[in-house]
Amino acid sequence: MGVQALKPLELWLPDLARFDAGHPLRALLRKADRLDGGARGYLGGLADRFALPEGLPAAALRREMMVGDAAGSRWLCADPAWVQPDLNGVRLLACGRMQLGMEEAQALAGPLKPVFEEAGMLLEVSSPDHWHVRLPDDAPLPAFAAPEQALGEDLFEHLPQGADGRRWRVILNEVQVLLHQHPANAERRARGLPPINSLWLWGGGRLPGAVQTPLGGVIGDDVLLCALAKHAGIAVLPRSAAAVKTAMAGWLLDLQDLPVDEIATTWWPGIQALAQRQALQLSFASGERWLHRPWHRWRFWRGSAA
Repeated sequence: MGVQALKPLELWLPDLARFDAGHPLRALLRKADRLDGGARGYLGGLADRFALPEGLPAAALRREMMVGDAAGSRWLCADPAWVQPDLNGVRLLACGRMQLGMEEAQALAGPLKPVFEEAGMLLEVSSPDHWHVRLPDDAPLPAFAAPEQALGEDLFEHLPQGADGRRWRVILNEVQVLLHQHPANAERRARGLPPINSLWLWGGGRLPGAVQTPLGGVIGDDVLLCALAKHAGIAVLPRSAAAVKTAMAGWLLDLQDLPVDEIATTWWPGIQALAQRQALQLSFASGERWLHRPWHRWRFWRGSAA
C-alpha cells in the first residue's frame, strides 16, 4: 500500500461560518473527529499543500497553465478589478470573476497596453479574468499584496511604497484614468455590472523549479491550484460530478470557491457517497479540520451542533 493510500481524501471547503445549522455538511461534522487547525485562507491553503523554494509566483504559474509561454520571463498578475472611493480612501471591492467576455476584456485592455509598453512591459490578456504583465529582467519588483489580503481595504495601504514603488503607483494611476473614461464601463453599468476601473497587480516572479506536494492528485477548477498541481507532476481533473465519484485517498477535492448553497445541492450527493466508502478530511478555508470515517455514520448519539 502506497503512502498516498494511507491519507484520506481531503475536501477543501469555504469558511465554516458560511455553513448554517441546517446545511447537510453540518450533520457530517457532528459525527466526525475534530483535528488540529490547519492553514487559513486561499493563499495559506496553497502554501500548506505545495512547497515552493521562494514564495508563490502566481503570475508565471497561471500564465504557463493557460498559455504555455511563461518560461524564461518574469510575470506579474494584472487582474481586472473594481475599486470605489469612500470617506476613508479607495477600497478594493472585487478582483477577477468580473463577468467579462474575451472581446470586452480585449477592448478594456487595448488603451492600457501603451502605458505598459512605455515602461518596457507587455500587458497580456490570458483570459477574460486573468491578465498578466511580462516584465523586463532588470525591472525592480516591489512586494504586491494578493487580492485576498486587500479586499475591502484601503488601496493606499497595499500599494508599493518607496522609490521602486513610485513607478508602479504612476502606472496604476494612468490605468485608472483610462478605465474610468472607457465606454465599456458605461455599458457595464447599464447592464447592472460593476465597472472595471483598476487592475490589481500581484504574484510576481518566474516559474519555480521543483514543486513538492504530499497530494496524489487534484480535482478542481482554480487556475492557480491546477497550475501548482501540474508543476508538481500530479494528476489534475476538472471539477465535475463524474470526477468526484472517482476521487481517491490522498487527493484534494477543491470546493472552497463555491457558494455553500451550491455545495448543498449540486455537490452534496457526491460528498455523501464518498463519506460512505472512504475516509474524508474536511478542511475549511477558515482553518478548522475534521476527519470523517465511513463507520462514523453509526454515531447516532452525536447530536450536538458542530
